[in-house]
Amino acid sequence: MSSYEKTCLIRGDGGRAIRSILDRIGNKWTLLVVATLEGGSMRFTELQQRIPGVSQRMLTRTLRLLERDGLVTRTVHAEVPPRVEYELTATGRTLIAPAVTLAEWAVEHNPGIERSHTSFDARAAQPPPDVG
Repeated sequence: MSSYEKTCLIRGDGGRAIRSILDRIGNKWTLLVVATLEGGSMRFTELQQRIPGVSQRMLTRTLRLLERDGLVTRTVHAEVPPRVEYELTATGRTLIAPAVTLAEWAVEHNPGIERSHTSFDARAAQPPPDVG
């Protein structure tokens, strides 16, 4: 039995909790937001400038979900105009090491994965052999 299977059996939920968390942290923007916030608290605009390609809508959504999960805090300062800052919580900071490990794995294995894609796609594009 794999470690994953043992963990699922211990929780008794068939892996639902693990899948739920992995869906959240494995989306396109979450790890980029977490990694960007590693340097300390930031305003929304600064975050958006540091994360290439993220739209205002997606950054807002990602930050709300991270806040809901307890990984990010949102602090509104009573100023005119209001200043809002985002920062990783203690739990959010624990995500940095696994995220870096995953990023390093992705960089290391990406060339081989791309070769596999090319090989697979080439085989899939070939007509099926004549059976007869």
